[in-house]
Amino acid sequence: MAIFFNGGDCTEDINVHLRDALEQIPSFSVCSADTILRGIKELAVETEIFINPSSGVSHEFNINGKLNSLLLKSACKTGLLKSGVAYDLDYDNTVIPTEKYDANKTYKHVYGYQPGVASIAHPEFSQAIPVYVEGRNGNSQAKYLQADTLTRMFGQLTNENIRIGRFRADSASYQEEVLRALETHTESFYIRANRCAKLDNILGSIAPEKWQKIRLGVQEMEVTDISDYKPFGKDRSYRLVITRIRRKDGQTDVFSGDAFTYRAILTNEHTSSNEAVVRFYNARGASERLFDVLNNDFGWSKLPCSFLAENTSFMLMTAMYANFYTYIIGEYSRKVDWLKPTDRLKKFIFRFITVSAKWIRTGRREVLKLFTSKDYKPILN
Repeated sequence: MAIFFNGGDCTEDINVHLRDALEQIPSFSVCSADTILRGIKELAVETEIFINPSSGVSHEFNINGKLNSLLLKSACKTGLLKSGVAYDLDYDNTVIPTEKYDANKTYKHVYGYQPGVASIAHPEFSQAIPVYVEGRNGNSQAKYLQADTLTRMFGQLTNENIRIGRFRADSASYQEEVLRALETHTESFYIRANRCAKLDNILGSIAPEKWQKIRLGVQEMEVTDISDYKPFGKDRSYRLVITRIRRKDGQTDVFSGDAFTYRAILTNEHTSSNEAVVRFYNARGASERLFDVLNNDFGWSKLPCSFLAENTSFMLMTAMYANFYTYIIGEYSRKVDWLKPTDRLKKFIFRFITVSAKWIRTGRREVLKLFTSKDYKPILN
């Protein structure tokens, strides 16, 4: 964690840039990059292989239950999460391009991994809180065995008494098995629905007076809903909230017969207005920004090990660091006005970590003397 909090972006920086400076701290010894990597490898668990019976393709999943449990426990210990509170949870998969030894080709035609990440959009913090990470190799797309992944995730959350009120995800979660899992473990869910022949027929038959005009930011759109939509050819009905935006090129959609781009959100919640549902679903951008933070601030773009199991351990450890940073910046920004809770790690390093200082011995003890006009004393109280 000291590597990232001191401006490093890969494990080797401890040897090249940071070791001499950190060892100036009295009674503080710094290990080498090799020792750190050995520790990461010791925390790894064996990767499991699932073979798709229809295609015969092997899919590699790394399910590190102990580190995921620690990730949740640490978030609870710092007060980022509290037992019994109903939270909004987002699930998504991200492609991490890498040329590691066991990496497979992703749907983006680059080699890499595609871990599944669940995060909680906490109203008190500007940064989403990662609560579950499951390693997947690059050829394992988000749809494959997602219901099993979510079941494992909800099991971890239940063990820590973390309750999920609302769940958001993209169209990879638009599966019958996933909906069944969500009905068991959440109060309501909001899933991007896939276009299909049944939905295309509905779009073309909606009366013009049923559309309501709304504005989200700078975007104007129209919205309506269907209260008894039955997907997957089953009898179970859900609410389908549909939005449409007029195409700038004026090209007519062959199925709907008009020049609009249609999107739909499937939900089991029937009380909120259509506009409220769309606004809530679009707010999942906070979870997508989390990937930017993990990639660029906490090392996911520069995975240190050669295999999926070890790199999954690294991703879980750095997810904890991201949560610790959310806690630290939240606490410190309340005490000093030159820090903000929305500051990214780089800005925190420039404003707080990078300061001229000297260790001096006085009164039989070592004291860190800061040469700065900033007042750090409120943080010590």
